[in-house]
Amino acid sequence: MSNDDQPAQDPLIDETQAEQRRSAAARLFDIRRVIGGLFVAYGIIVTLIGIFDSAAEIDKAQGVRINLWAGLVMLVFGLLMLLWQWRRPAEPPSPNEQQPGT
Repeated sequence: MSNDDQPAQDPLIDETQAEQRRSAAARLFDIRRVIGGLFVAYGIIVTLIGIFDSAAEIDKAQGVRINLWAGLVMLVFGLLMLLWQWRRPAEPPSPNEQQPGT
C-alpha cells in the first residue's frame, strides 16, 4: 500500500526551505535597508535642489549652498547604510530560540 499521490517528505528539505524563508524575511525587514533607501532618495532630491538653487537662496544662507551640502551628506549616509547592510546581512533567528513573552 503505497501512496503515490504525495511525494515523500524529506525533513532536511523542509528544514532547508524553512531556513531560506527565515533568511529572506530577515533581509526584507532589515531596518538598514529602509533607512538607507530613504536617505538616498531624499539625498538625491535635496542635492538636485541644491544644484539649482537661485542666487537669492544662496545669499539667504550666507553664501553657503546648504541644500547641496545637506543633500550630499544624506546621500553618503544612505549609501553607507546600504553598504553596511550588503556587507553584513541580517542573520535569521534560529528556529530553536524562544520568542520573548512565550
